[in-house]
Amino acid sequence: MSEIAGKPLDESRNDALRGFVFAMSAYAMWGFLPLYMKLVAHIPATEVVAHRVLWSLPVAAVILLVLGRTSDVREALRSPRTLMMAALTAAIISCNWGIYVWAIATDRAVETALGYYINPLVSIAMAAIFLGERLNRLQIAAVCLAAVAVVVLTTDAGGLPWVSLSLALSFAAYGILRKTLPIGPSQGFFLEVLILTLPAIGYLGWLAFAGEAHFGPASPTDMLLLIGCGPVTAIPLILFASGAKLLRYSTIGIMQYTAPTMIFLIAVFVFKEPFGGVKAIAFALIWAALALYSWSMLREARQAKK
Repeated sequence: MSEIAGKPLDESRNDALRGFVFAMSAYAMWGFLPLYMKLVAHIPATEVVAHRVLWSLPVAAVILLVLGRTSDVREALRSPRTLMMAALTAAIISCNWGIYVWAIATDRAVETALGYYINPLVSIAMAAIFLGERLNRLQIAAVCLAAVAVVVLTTDAGGLPWVSLSLALSFAAYGILRKTLPIGPSQGFFLEVLILTLPAIGYLGWLAFAGEAHFGPASPTDMLLLIGCGPVTAIPLILFASGAKLLRYSTIGIMQYTAPTMIFLIAVFVFKEPFGGVKAIAFALIWAALALYSWSMLREARQAKK
């Protein structure tokens, strides 16, 4: 029987199919997430993020119990270095969530789509700067095109497109630092939300004491929506982590454009956010940059097979 990387061919194909289903499910959930976040747009972003943290914890805990991976978390809790790194990644991802929730609530979903489009380009640029990774010519051209797009938007708006850049930079930094955690993706996510839970509870308690909380029997719809913030946060992250383990990097690299494309379409056609002129030029530059980046990944994948 033919084998791929030490596995029978049929088993490798099944792994790839399962990985594709997991990853595409995650990207689809992320793509539709703006619709959910719009339902809580009347609630302050900090309160929404606190509930994303709080209600993600039981979801992540159940998944770890089902997978039988709780021992890794116990070991991590005994490691000061791991806890410090997890605290840093937790702080970065919570900032990313806060900016995203605020941007959707304030009709800036197009900017969030742009941020997640340029995220892979920011990631490779950061890898080159901080990790010493070399970029090929196509990758350099892609990063330059993205930089031109940012300059175009900055010139038009009279200031940096900070929403897009903040989302891209924070998620890229999170991705790079997350690799330093000596723990699996599901365990790492649980550890991050566990660290964030105490400040989240403290903040929500303060809101309740001040009479400013939206979570309570007086607003059952808000209660259900805020509880739902946990599953819609935790499930796609864990699905993505499972899919990424079973797929080639180049496959994940192409699939990652699914979510920002869905966000972009929802922003323009559902939320009716303005799009044209300078934004169209900037997006065209970004799409061209992503085409170069994708071609570069596919070419490297083909060369690696030879």
